[in-house]
Amino acid sequence: MSAHNEVRVYVRTRPTVQFAQELIEYLPDNQTVNVRLRKNSRKGVLSNQMSSWTFRLNGVLHNVSQEEVYQQVAHSVVLGALEGYNGTVMCFGQTGAGKTFTMTGATESYKQRGIIPRAIQEVFHEIDSRVDHTISVHISYLEIYNETFVDLLASVKGGQTKHCGTLAVVEEPEGGVSVKGLSLHPVHREEEALNLLFEGEMNKIIGEHALNKNSSRSHCIFTIHIESRSRTLSNATYVTSKLNLVDLAGSERLSKTGSEGQVQKEALYINRSLSFLEQAILALADRRREHVPFRQSKLTHALKDSLGGNCNTVLVANIYGEAAQIDETLSTLRFAARMKCVCTEPSVNKHIDPVLEVQRLQKEIQRLKQELSFHNTLANRAAVTYEDLSETQEAVVKSEVQRYLAGTLDEITIVSIRQIQAVFAQFKKAFQEQEQQLKEQKSQKCIVVENTQNTLSTSDAKEPVEEVEGENRLSVPASTKRQSVSPGRSKGKKVKESSGKNGQGSTGPGEQLTMMQRETEVLVPPSVAESKETAKDDAKKRCNTPPSKMEAFEVYKSERGCEINRILKENKSVLKERLAQLHNLTGIINSIKRDIDHMSSDLQLCREQRQSQGQLVSADGEPVLDEAEVALLIKLREAKDQYRQNYEELLSTKAEVQYCRHLVDQCRIRLFTEFESWYNESFLLPDEILSILKDGGPIRPGLVPVDKALALVSNTEGDEQEHSECTKLLADSPSATSFYNAYNRTAQRRAPHCTVSRRSSMGPDTNKLKSLAAVTRRGR
Repeated sequence: MSAHNEVRVYVRTRPTVQFAQELIEYLPDNQTVNVRLRKNSRKGVLSNQMSSWTFRLNGVLHNVSQEEVYQQVAHSVVLGALEGYNGTVMCFGQTGAGKTFTMTGATESYKQRGIIPRAIQEVFHEIDSRVDHTISVHISYLEIYNETFVDLLASVKGGQTKHCGTLAVVEEPEGGVSVKGLSLHPVHREEEALNLLFEGEMNKIIGEHALNKNSSRSHCIFTIHIESRSRTLSNATYVTSKLNLVDLAGSERLSKTGSEGQVQKEALYINRSLSFLEQAILALADRRREHVPFRQSKLTHALKDSLGGNCNTVLVANIYGEAAQIDETLSTLRFAARMKCVCTEPSVNKHIDPVLEVQRLQKEIQRLKQELSFHNTLANRAAVTYEDLSETQEAVVKSEVQRYLAGTLDEITIVSIRQIQAVFAQFKKAFQEQEQQLKEQKSQKCIVVENTQNTLSTSDAKEPVEEVEGENRLSVPASTKRQSVSPGRSKGKKVKESSGKNGQGSTGPGEQLTMMQRETEVLVPPSVAESKETAKDDAKKRCNTPPSKMEAFEVYKSERGCEINRILKENKSVLKERLAQLHNLTGIINSIKRDIDHMSSDLQLCREQRQSQGQLVSADGEPVLDEAEVALLIKLREAKDQYRQNYEELLSTKAEVQYCRHLVDQCRIRLFTEFESWYNESFLLPDEILSILKDGGPIRPGLVPVDKALALVSNTEGDEQEHSECTKLLADSPSATSFYNAYNRTAQRRAPHCTVSRRSSMGPDTNKLKSLAAVTRRGR
C-alpha cells in the first residue's frame, strides 16, 4: 500500500423498477455517472444553471449482489487490517437508500448478509489460516444519537473499558483518537462476534417516516480491533489495527419524510452532523487549508482517523434511481466526488511491548555471555565470569588497590571489564579519602573547631562522599540520605497502590457509583446458550414421570441453577445494603432540613427583636450583626453545606439503587427463563411440545430451544419445504451455521425481555422510556 492513498468511492443504486434512465446514465467503463436534470424553462426567463453533471468514481454497483459489493468495497480493507493498517468502510446517502442493508444486510438471511457479517467471517477465516501468527480480536459498537455517545454493547457481560465515566472522544498520545468508556469485548469465534453484532442491532434506535419504515435515527460505528503477534519472530514487536464499519444515518428532507415531533428533532440532529461532516471533507480536500473542523460534531471527531488520517478509507454512496429523488441523488454524488479528493496516509501500526522487549534483551545478554565463555574455552583462557562481582571479589579488588597504593603490589591483574570498573571505583574512593584527610589536617591548624565543621559540611555538600567498607568508613550526612531515599515519592506511590488495591481511596458520588457497578456487574448471570450443552445430560437423569414445577424449581436451584441463584441472592443483598444506605441518608437529610428551618426561624426572630429595638444599623447607617446572629449564620451555612453534600450522595445512591434493581430483575427473569427451558428439555416429551405448538399453546419464545422447536415443527406438512431449503443451504454453505446460530441465540435471548420497542415515533411516553433506557445503558 502506498504512502498516500485517495479515498476510494463507490456508488450503489437502490433496486427499482422505475429507474430514471433519462436522468441517470452509467457508462460502460463502470466508473462514470452522468446526471441530467430537466429544464424548467419559463417564457422570458434565462437560466444559466447547469443541467448535466459527470462524476468519475472508483466503481458503480448497479444491480449487483451483496457478495460482489463486499469483494469490490471491503475485501482489500479487511485484509489490510490483518496486516496492521487501519481501515474504514462507511455508507452515506439519503434516508432509505439502502445504507443499512449494505452494511448489515438482512439479519435473517445468510445470502443477503452485508459487509459487517462478511468482514467478521473473513477475519476469522484468515486467523485460522495464519497459523504462524497469534491474532486477538475485540469488538466495540458505538451509537451517536442526538449528539450523544451510546455504547450499544454496554449490557453484554465481559466487556473491558479503558476508562470509566461518560463516553467522550480523547486524543491518543501516539496520534489518533479513541472513545473513553466504550466497552471492548474479546471474541474468539465468528459466532461470538455475530452475537455482539445482532445484540447491538437490537439496541439501535429506529423510527418510521414516509420514505423508510425502519429508518436509523443514529450513526453507528462497528469497530473490529485486531492485534497480531508473530509466533516465529520476536513477540516484543506486534501490530494493531482498527477496522471501522460505519453506518451513517440518512439525510432527510422534512418536506418528503413528513416527520413530526421526536422524529423531526432527530432529523435535525442528523442533518446537522452530516453538514459538519461535509464541511470537514471540504477542508480536507483543500490542500491550502491548515485547520480542519473535526471538533464541530461528535461524528467528525470520532472519525478523525478515518477522514484523512492513518487509514484506508472507502465510501459507498447509496442513491435512489427514481426521478422523484434526483435532487438528493445529485447531492449525494457531489459529496462522493468531494470525498474522492481526500487523501489518507495509511501506515502499519507497529508497537513494542516493553516487558517482552526487556525479556528478549535479557535472553540476548545471557546468550552473548555464553558465547564469550565458549570463545574463552577455545582460546585456553582462564575462566572469566561476566556476572556482577560478589562481596568477596570486591573485597579482593579493594585489598589489591590498597596494596598497590602502598607500594607492596607492582601490578593488578585485570581479566574482565567489571573488574576494571571496580578497580577505578576503589581508586576514586581512595583519592577522595586522602583529599578529605588533607583538608581536615589543614583546617585544624588554621581555624577554630566551629569554622572547621562548617568547612567540612561545605566540602561534603560540594563533593558527595560514598560509603566505603573498612576501617576508614565515612558516614553520609543525614540530609544526603534523606534526599537519596526520596520518601515522599515512594510513600505516595505506595499509598496509591494500596488505595487502588483495597478500594479505600477518597471518591466522589460518581466514582462510588462506578465502583459499585464494577462490583455488581460481575454478578450478571450466564446466558441460556451456555447451559444448552449439558441439558441433554440432565434430561437422562430424570425419571419418566415429570415432577411438579415447584419441586423441579427447587431441584434446579440446587443443581443447574445454583450459580444464577447465588448471583441473584448476592444482588439482592447488595440492593438491600443500598436501600438501607438510602434510608439512612434520607433520615439524615430530613434531620438537617429540620435544623435549617429551626435556625432560619431563630435568625428571623432575632432580627425582628433587634429591629424592634432599632439595632439593625449603626449610627453611621451601616448594617450591624450581634454575636448571636453571627453564630447562627455560621451554623446555618455549615448546615446548608452539609445538606448539599448529603443530597448529592443521595442522588448517587438512588442511581445505584435503580441499577441494582435492574440487575435483580435481570437475574430473576434469567433464572425463570432458563428454568422453563431446562424443564421443557428435561421432562416435556417431543409429542407434547409438537401438540402445543400446533394448537398455539402457552409456550412463549425462549422456553423451548429454537433448534428443538424448529426440528419438531419442520416435521409438519406446512413447513417441510422451508426445512428442506434450510438444510440444503447449510449443506451448500457450512459457514452459515455460525450466522444462523448467532441470530437464533440473540433472538431467543431478547424475546422474553423485548416488551418495549426502541422506536422513536411512538409518542411522548416512549420517549421517556427511551431516555431511561439510555441512562441504564450508560450505567452498565
